[in-house]
Amino acid sequence: MKTIMIIEDEMAISLVLSAYIQKAGYNCVVFAQGNEALEQLELIQPALILLDIILPGMDGWQILHEIRCRNACPVIMLTAKGDISDRLCGLNNGADDYVTKPFEPAEVVARVQAVLRRPPQTIITEHQKHYGSLRIDFKTRTVYLNGASLSITPKDLALLLFLAEHPNQIFHREQLIERVWGMDYDGSDRAVDHAIKRLRQVLIHLPSEEAEIRTLRGTGYQFYANNKNG
Repeated sequence: MKTIMIIEDEMAISLVLSAYIQKAGYNCVVFAQGNEALEQLELIQPALILLDIILPGMDGWQILHEIRCRNACPVIMLTAKGDISDRLCGLNNGADDYVTKPFEPAEVVARVQAVLRRPPQTIITEHQKHYGSLRIDFKTRTVYLNGASLSITPKDLALLLFLAEHPNQIFHREQLIERVWGMDYDGSDRAVDHAIKRLRQVLIHLPSEEAEIRTLRGTGYQFYANNKNG
């Protein structure tokens, strides 16, 4: 069941939204302050965030910026501001939709469902790539799925990092042996097949519409990732 995160300091609004969202079949978590939500972001890995702009402490724009530095999760802004400049600011800074208060809760649920039907985003930062629920940190050589660190053997990890650094490109076994195992490797090229099989098992809970390792029969392997950049 997908989890929707609500960041809203008005309790009456968050309670009504929670009731409607849960009735629609989603889990729901509510935070009144942005810093608390950000601390739990990696742990919860929400499918979507409903984010108020006017909040105590960090405002919605700051929180949106922090979310986009860490996660490709879709964000719908909630605000009493209806000025077109505010709407454009939110959309241009990574928001996926914008709802102006007062609103009908049923409309918000419909917006949530519409945004979740869109293709997942890919977020690229200096050292990290996010493919929906998969996060790869190339600097620390760590991989997370739904916020949980994955245990991957060094050679399999090297193969995944190489493929993920070149998303949607196709590599045959000989190329992967040369780039990952090294020129002095004298074993069977079937080592690639075995490593790919193990990686697929590790990534078994990664939705294929977000990213997956594909076999192109007679050609090679490809780390497929959705091309929509955030």
